[in-house]
This record gives sequence, structure tokens and C-alpha cells, in this order.
Amino acid sequence: MSIETIEFGGIRYAEVIWADTRVEITRFFSPPESSFQFGLLAHEAGFIEEPHFHQPFKREINDLQQMFVVQRGIVAVDLYGDGGSHLREVILNPGDAIVLIHGVHAIRVIEDMQCISVKQGPFLGTEYDKVVVDVKR
Repeated sequence: MSIETIEFGGIRYAEVIWADTRVEITRFFSPPESSFQFGLLAHEAGFIEEPHFHQPFKREINDLQQMFVVQRGIVAVDLYGDGGSHLREVILNPGDAIVLIHGVHAIRVIEDMQCISVKQGPFLGTEYDKVVVDVKR
């Protein structure tokens, strides 16, 4: 299945990296200008990356993207448009990952799950981070 980009009306809402996705060399899937960079690292046995660090510099981020990587269980992710209309349901299994880029999302646990969740910081508290939305299903 590889990589799936989910767009509606020219807006990218999410990208899914299915567990069976394979790359021969490191490949990033996010556009270079995206505030959240994601991809797959791939190297042949014996590869050595030189010791390094990532140069800090001030960045301005006006969106908050989130990535889930399912370690165990099954999770449904519902994507909604800005007006609250249901756009799509994505079922994730172990090894699948999704990057939530735009719009409203909800999760429903189908089978006991554990996910790695990654998003930009700093975390300013639930009252600033989450906005509950009344959606149409």
C-alpha cells in the first residue's frame, strides 16, 4: 500500500505510512516547507552516520501536526473538515503510522492499543492544546 496522502478540496489533511511500506534509501515524505518533517530511514548493513547534532535556529510554527505510530492494537482515526463534516475513516494496525496535518480528528480504539505519539512542543496544557469540536457523523 505504501504511502497514502489524504486530501480534500486541495487541502492535505493527513498522510498514512502503511506498515508494509519499504524504501531502499532514506526518504522523507513531507514537503520541505512543512513544519513537521517525517519519513523513513533506510541504510544497508555497515552504514555509519558521522557523529553530529542539528543546528538550532528560531522557527515560527503556526500549526500543530501530530503523528501516531501504532505499536499494538487497532485504531480508527476519523478525519473531519473545518466545518465538522466527516471526511474519512482510516483504520490503523500495528506498524502503521499517520501524520495529522490539518482539520479535526478523533480516535476510536477498536482493539487495546499502544501508539507512539509525536507532536511539536512545548506543551502548554490541555486548555491551550485541545479544542473539542461538535462534528457531523
